[in-house]
Amino acid sequence: MKLTSRSVSRAVLVSAVVTATASAAVLVATTSANAATTLGASAAQSGRYFGTAVAANKLGDATYVGILNREFDMVTAENEMKMDATEPQQGQFSYGNADRIVNHARSRGMKVRGHALAWHSQQPGWMQNMSGTALRNAMLNHVTQVATYYRGKIHSWDVVNEAFADGGTGARRDSNLQRTGNDWIEAAFRAARAADPGAKLCYNDYNTDNWSHAKTQGVYRMVQDFKARGVPIDCVGFQAHFNSGNPVPSNYHTTLQNFANLGVDVQITELDIEGSGSTQAQQYQGVVQACLAVTRCTGITVWGIRDSDSWRASGTPLLFDSSGNKKAAYNSVLSALNNGTQPTGTTQPTTTTQPTNPGGSCTATYAEGQKWSDRFNGQVTVTGASNWVVTVTLSSPQKVIATWNTTATWDSSGTVMTARPNGNGNVFGFTVQHNGNWNWPSLSCRTG
Repeated sequence: MKLTSRSVSRAVLVSAVVTATASAAVLVATTSANAATTLGASAAQSGRYFGTAVAANKLGDATYVGILNREFDMVTAENEMKMDATEPQQGQFSYGNADRIVNHARSRGMKVRGHALAWHSQQPGWMQNMSGTALRNAMLNHVTQVATYYRGKIHSWDVVNEAFADGGTGARRDSNLQRTGNDWIEAAFRAARAADPGAKLCYNDYNTDNWSHAKTQGVYRMVQDFKARGVPIDCVGFQAHFNSGNPVPSNYHTTLQNFANLGVDVQITELDIEGSGSTQAQQYQGVVQACLAVTRCTGITVWGIRDSDSWRASGTPLLFDSSGNKKAAYNSVLSALNNGTQPTGTTQPTTTTQPTNPGGSCTATYAEGQKWSDRFNGQVTVTGASNWVVTVTLSSPQKVIATWNTTATWDSSGTVMTARPNGNGNVFGFTVQHNGNWNWPSLSCRTG
């Protein structure tokens, strides 16, 4: 089959620790009368979307289309909007198959992610043989023409796809586009903004899920630079292809949150997780919960509908089996979406302010975040000092499983966390796995 947005022969990442979120028990089905019964409707309760990749040649498959129309509210063209499909001959554009997908989606009230305007792979033959200024101009013309053609119809564009190298350098990928000059990505984003000012403009890549990896840091630095210089970038896409050798990392939420803190939306764009049964369901649950925990995580797209539709079909990585039946992973995703938007647990005020220690000069204010059946988020705002030290004391058997915007250490019991600034301001947060204890942690603040 034609490749989607990656090569089957890619080496997987070195095995990472399975996320604490994903290793929790799979959520049971939500029974509330207000719970949504489809993925798109459930995600919409929190202002997010839930989408899927769509192939034009499967729009005649009644089972496929039935699931598509029922479950999803966002679509991404699997191959039909890539460079080789939309400009097979230089200056001659072809939109027939892409239009089939876009028109199907829009006629049913679905939004569309555009994928992808500029990419080193799946270039048409004529472009593969170009270099230098000629290639740069051809790429920019392609971005301009395609984005202009679909102006007003696209929610988010993957403007540039997979421009960073794997490995430990965090450097750009060596490609014909990269060899036109290091500013080629910036130039593509500026051209896309001019062509369609209303679309969200995203950078999209794979193997950027683990915060500690060099590739993730390389993309982060680029986005940070773009935001500082006013380059028009609105979102970052995380492809999120996972398997037993590359599971959902324990710091996945941290990755999403740190990018969001730069002032961009984050989107999970090509999610699939090889496996089966409860293990696969737990991994899917963890990804959904990580997105729900980040305000600027605006949506999730799975890369296909049924296992048989997947580029990784032998790994059964999707939410529906080859016959179109819902899998355990589907149930865990739906429950996570519903539980994430309908919190359960004790009722407490939305914020509480802890006074400073005697003689101190800072105040820590706790605000309740999202809650799920097995965990909750908390956010702390510190005022009065920039060199603060906040002590967060949990109630046993609670455990902090993720933090953001702080440098944290723990005592030997694991229930007392000391948080200090890490250069990202005076607001930090954490996720608590409550293990049946819903009490808020207590805070104290001092200067350090």
